Amino acid sequence: MSTPGLSRMDMVFRQAAQAHGVPRDILVGLAHTVSRVRGGVSAYGGHGVMQLRDAAGGGTLDAAAEITGASVAQARDELVANVDAAAAWLRALADQAGLSGAERERLESWYEPVAAYSGIPDEAVARMEADAVYAALARGFVVETEEGTVRVQPGQEPFTLAAPASSFQASATDYPSARWVAAHSSNYRTQNRPNDYAIDRVVIHTTQGAYAGAISWFQNPDSNVSAHYVIRSSDGQVTQMVRHKDVAWHVGNYNNRSIGIEHEGWVDDASWYTEEMYRSSAKVTRFICDQYGIPIDRTHIVAHSEVPGATHTDPGPNWDWDRYMGYVRGDTGGGWRVIVDNDDAGFSASDNWVRVTTSGRGGSHRHAQPVLASDVAWFSADIPSAGSYRVDVWYPQSSSNNPRAPYLVATSDGLQTAYVDQRSGGGRWNSIGVFPLKRGRQQVVGVSRWTGSDGWIEADAVRISEA
Repeated sequence: MSTPGLSRMDMVFRQAAQAHGVPRDILVGLAHTVSRVRGGVSAYGGHGVMQLRDAAGGGTLDAAAEITGASVAQARDELVANVDAAAAWLRALADQAGLSGAERERLESWYEPVAAYSGIPDEAVARMEADAVYAALARGFVVETEEGTVRVQPGQEPFTLAAPASSFQASATDYPSARWVAAHSSNYRTQNRPNDYAIDRVVIHTTQGAYAGAISWFQNPDSNVSAHYVIRSSDGQVTQMVRHKDVAWHVGNYNNRSIGIEHEGWVDDASWYTEEMYRSSAKVTRFICDQYGIPIDRTHIVAHSEVPGATHTDPGPNWDWDRYMGYVRGDTGGGWRVIVDNDDAGFSASDNWVRVTTSGRGGSHRHAQPVLASDVAWFSADIPSAGSYRVDVWYPQSSSNNPRAPYLVATSDGLQTAYVDQRSGGGRWNSIGVFPLKRGRQQVVGVSRWTGSDGWIEADAVRISEA
């Protein structure tokens, strides 16, 4: 029996929700987050619209099927059994959390069960999925499936969650705007690139699954795979999992020379490739290309499927290469940025900073010996608007450089100092962070001689970019 105006898919959710005392919107929000309510099999063992995970992926499928009495095959492959098992599993988690009947009526009370739903062992990563569910419920959504339309109305009030949204301690990621979650050490190889191997490719992937699941999979020592970055569909959030210097295992015989970027979603569903994802990923790729001098073209920015010997098809025909490469080049919405070299009008320094013409980004650089006194070489720029800006610095490579060269950034909150070991990383761009800057023409980045460490302090070039 059907209810007029409701699709079959909607009825499946409502019946499962009623049977197990779970809010219908929680079930739908979770399905939307993990599969866009379209099902499929993920690369890390998730099944159906609810992405219940088999033993390799965490074992929630077996546990959920056992509660309902359905076979594992039914809970894995059949729509009704899959949603019903997921609802039963969520209710069991709610009971474990001690939710009362009144609490089960409130969506925000379900945060902890939703976070536990995936079976992801890293609590912070599991909370990523819960955060995404509640973000989807807050903004609302409509999904068209083969079994009909499913809709969730936008939340009328902000959720007061039973636990705070996921947070990660700041870490020195290569890409300043990224979160850091380390892949398991058995899933990549420690190296010292680009000294060991030149980095000359960026490889674009699709996860074949949801964001938190991919991150958890790279944490799993049994997976034997990883990528440097994973990017979320809904908002472009970036998580780094392997350092640039190390070799991630993502693309076979291109591993040594490349950096891999995974994008949440499935190759056969274009809805995952959002504007937010394209723009965020393009910024990461541009950052990598600028750092290692990689040409911004389709020879050097490639699909997983285009690598010689590849057996994968990602990112597939739904990936818009023209749009993406335009964003990487900065043709459309690439953001403001400026480079100030030591030979430009924006550079000023005392005569103590000696000009050397044998090396440097533009053919020259300035350097000076340390002294316990104020003598700053300044790079000035005209900042177009107040906001957050990434600062990168360039200096020549030399073992005689200073291990603790002080860079000063004139932020809107006052001077901030970042120390850089200039003995390594020379001959490329190195990020020193993202900083709040004021609007207008000003001295933005300075290189100071005031340090107790020995060695030449280099003032070569800086790059300031909208973050």
